[in-house]
Amino acid sequence: MLHNWLRPIALDQLQTSDLTAHEFGAHLQLHSHTLPNLEQTRIALLGTREADTDAVRQALYRLRFPFQQLQIADLGNTHKPDNAFIIPLLKELLDSQIVPILISPNAATVPALYKAFQSLQSHVNFNVVDERLWLNEAKKGDNAFYLNDILLNSRSRLFHFGAIGCQTHYTDPAALQFLEKNNFDCIRLGVARAEVSEIEPVVRDGDLLAFHLSALKQAEAPGVANASPSGFTVEEACQISRYAGMSDKLKAFGIFGFQTGLDRDQQTAQAVSQLIWYFVEGFYNRKQDFPASNDGLIEYIVEFKSMDYQLTFWKSQRSGRWWMQVPVKIGKKYHRHKLIPCSYNDYKLACQDELPERLLNAYKRFL
Repeated sequence: MLHNWLRPIALDQLQTSDLTAHEFGAHLQLHSHTLPNLEQTRIALLGTREADTDAVRQALYRLRFPFQQLQIADLGNTHKPDNAFIIPLLKELLDSQIVPILISPNAATVPALYKAFQSLQSHVNFNVVDERLWLNEAKKGDNAFYLNDILLNSRSRLFHFGAIGCQTHYTDPAALQFLEKNNFDCIRLGVARAEVSEIEPVVRDGDLLAFHLSALKQAEAPGVANASPSGFTVEEACQISRYAGMSDKLKAFGIFGFQTGLDRDQQTAQAVSQLIWYFVEGFYNRKQDFPASNDGLIEYIVEFKSMDYQLTFWKSQRSGRWWMQVPVKIGKKYHRHKLIPCSYNDYKLACQDELPERLLNAYKRFL
């Protein structure tokens, strides 16, 4: 059925005949003539515009492949770039427990990623990496404001949203006020770059991650419309992608904004290929310690003497990652959100009798 949505890869244009055994492209299940058997496939790569995705493929296929036994498919490109066409394709992959990596030149495709997952899971946690918050209540029909259809839609089944890397000088104050009012996370670029590891709990809490390449410096990724001089470096972006890959909760990853016609010396294509590689590397090293239960977790109880209050933290014995427990009674429908990913710094703050901001926001979301 997938062949109705997908156009095969034109391998003759990618010069794959000389791929060696240690290169990434030699280990992919390729949709070149017929669709591969996806029964054991864990990750699927697909694009919405052939020229852009093929440029990424040329760089990705030449990277090294140390991921033994990990089945990854490159499914080619969608016949149409329309969201209504892409959503059932993504839903089919998600239904099959396959993590899609979607490459699109247009951020207007972001809602397709969200709506495909939304049809399968209620109370969705969604994260976006972008230099701007494309949210404006006055422009609900404008596709450029791609967050409108997710954040302003009462039927979107959104539970939590995280904005990573946004820059205040590009962001409408009303959009920031909207995030604050709804107790959503907003990690601005300066804070994110000062300590990239503090992004990890926010990424780990997401079901989906949409990464817009405008979040990178223009010098790092020139192949983006209206690129700006400030943003993440490729190294920092790859770390964020690795965090996403490592999250047992995360089910889909999208990279948006790449336009090969604007690229220089294939620099952005190589950056995108590295984002994909580090996502895969994180996925390959998943610890399967998403806390569906307390098994494998060490409990730490912190007393808040000034408030006569206790806060419970949990630490994974497998990965060393931390969670904190929401200190309110929650219904069954919110059960998978009862433990909030946090950092060791949050735990240290609690030990100093300071209530972590992450917990405050999480607590307010359950009221």
